[in-house]
Amino acid sequence: MIAETLASIVDRFNRHAERTPAVREELSGLHRTIAVRLTDGESFAVELLDGKLQNLRPGDPEKVDLRIVTDRATFLGLVHKELGPMKALVTRKMTIEGSLEDKLLFRKLL
Repeated sequence: MIAETLASIVDRFNRHAERTPAVREELSGLHRTIAVRLTDGESFAVELLDGKLQNLRPGDPEKVDLRIVTDRATFLGLVHKELGPMKALVTRKMTIEGSLEDKLLFRKLL
């Protein structure tokens, strides 16, 4: 279920980036590895390359630029917009590991 949810997020983001020149331009030239680790389940990684998310795969690579750590319920709450990212961060239900620049990038991926 989480793999399918992430695949739909990747697809939705890529369609949005294709339709929105400002997003494409801002993310052009970037190459980042992003990991999502669910503390009570699976982990996944995806590449952000030239404004597109690609190569979604299971696993939690050791070397990533941005790692999102949360539990399954919080992740699904975020996806279904039942919980906002700021509330998840403030209540420590989610952490984001990476540089400040990459953490700010996270906003654009939602």
